[in-house]
Amino acid sequence: MPTIALVGAGTRLGLSLGRVFGRHGFDVALVARSEEGLGELAEKLAAEGVKAAGFPADVTDRPTLIAALDRAAARFGGIEVLQYSAPYVQVGDTGMTAVLDVTVENLRPQVEGSCYGAITATRAVLPAMVAAGAGTLLYTTGASAVAPTPWAGSAGAAGAALRNWAINLNGALADQGVYVGYVAIGAWIVGTPGRPEDASPMEPDDIAEVHWDMHITRDPAEHLITP
Repeated sequence: MPTIALVGAGTRLGLSLGRVFGRHGFDVALVARSEEGLGELAEKLAAEGVKAAGFPADVTDRPTLIAALDRAAARFGGIEVLQYSAPYVQVGDTGMTAVLDVTVENLRPQVEGSCYGAITATRAVLPAMVAAGAGTLLYTTGASAVAPTPWAGSAGAAGAALRNWAINLNGALADQGVYVGYVAIGAWIVGTPGRPEDASPMEPDDIAEVHWDMHITRDPAEHLITP
């Protein structure tokens, strides 16, 4: 069976991505910081008939992230799809620093998580994809990376860096059989804490289906999701 590695897997979009890809015959490698949380996600997917396993790693710890993806590839026999959505949020921090309050100190963790972690994860799985002449790389951030939002200054700046790199990467890999897609979520996911009362929520399964469609059609290079 093919395998998708979900880096930054959580209880909303991560679970839905595992469910949607699993429904189409994929095994699921879950990568996130919490070993306990990964175990719970794997159990939920297993209850739906999806083979899944967790591989704990902090995306800012590059050697550990590479090792986790290597273990996942060894466990499942390879990684055909990588989906990355791990903006780094420290304990007690929302990660949403307003543009006038952005400093090097509070931007650095966001860049480490959104951009450096994505590059690290990609370099761990890309050689095998290129050798096989097939593979999918999907990167997901909030829409502030595409449509600048003052209250999300740091997250938007970090996400924009990832977006630029991902779209360039898609062009560079187009003739090597590897598709790269970037997804910007311009909606509040159902269950997300702090959602404004007037915000239109979206079900995570619907967002996961967009990722699946991009993987299947290998188009477009970027997709902005709105309610």
